[in-house]
Amino acid sequence: MTKLKNIQHKVSSPLVNMGPIRLRQPLPTQGIENVDPFLLLHHYGPYAISEFNNPFDLGPHPHRGFEPITLLFKGEQLHRDSLGNEMVVKAGGVQWTTAGRGIIHAEAPTKEFVKKGGDLEGIQLWLNLPAKHKMIPPNYQHLEDEEIPKIFSDDKKVQLNIVAGNQGDVFGKIQTQTEVNVFTAKADKQGEIEIKIPENHQSLVYLLDGEVLVNHKEVLQKGANQMITFHEEGDTIQLKADIESTLLILSGIPIKEKVTQYGPYVMNTQTEILEAMRDYQQGKMGYLY
Repeated sequence: MTKLKNIQHKVSSPLVNMGPIRLRQPLPTQGIENVDPFLLLHHYGPYAISEFNNPFDLGPHPHRGFEPITLLFKGEQLHRDSLGNEMVVKAGGVQWTTAGRGIIHAEAPTKEFVKKGGDLEGIQLWLNLPAKHKMIPPNYQHLEDEEIPKIFSDDKKVQLNIVAGNQGDVFGKIQTQTEVNVFTAKADKQGEIEIKIPENHQSLVYLLDGEVLVNHKEVLQKGANQMITFHEEGDTIQLKADIESTLLILSGIPIKEKVTQYGPYVMNTQTEILEAMRDYQQGKMGYLY
């Protein structure tokens, strides 16, 4: 017998400035430091990219101690990193970087995409690593849309993409360091779906676009409340789309460790942050030009 998870918080997705970019940041936000193990959620775009407007060109920068993840919904981006990876991520695709002890990467719309123009929209997600994994070798995983397992609701109006974790006996292809679920969903009008989430997971639903009724009572609406977090008890989240909608569903076993963060580094102590800064300056995270 299913039991719906109780809603904990319902929040908006305020616009914040990140250098030349304005993007939505529902996590962290007022009253919610994180949804352990998820530390940060940025929703960027849709931006109209052209030769005259290209703010989303992120030059080489380092990371350590967590997993920066990009889920692309519109457009295309070029990923380069200090491991030698150079991949184009297209709409529907995912790049999953395990920074571990250190990686340098750069992201930007491809030159071809800038030249022809179009909309760019995506999610940047920071997933924490437990202390025992913070200094593992860095790694990069890339999935194109057609490689991501998909399941459909009973009414065939909701497509659920299983990026990581599982829904029943359908498993995502991303190899994870901790037990997490990362799903995206595309719902047609009046589409309904029940999503199974383990009782020991922290979880959230974020609305990119549209309007959705959650657990028969709370509405997510673009430009209003766009994120709902849940208490751990219960094993099901129920969604019904009032109009065509796009969603992100996240859950994971909380790590429950002290987090010390400075810029692009997420560690457990201030000393480890200083070590990360020193190691980057000394070239121990590799090079990317």
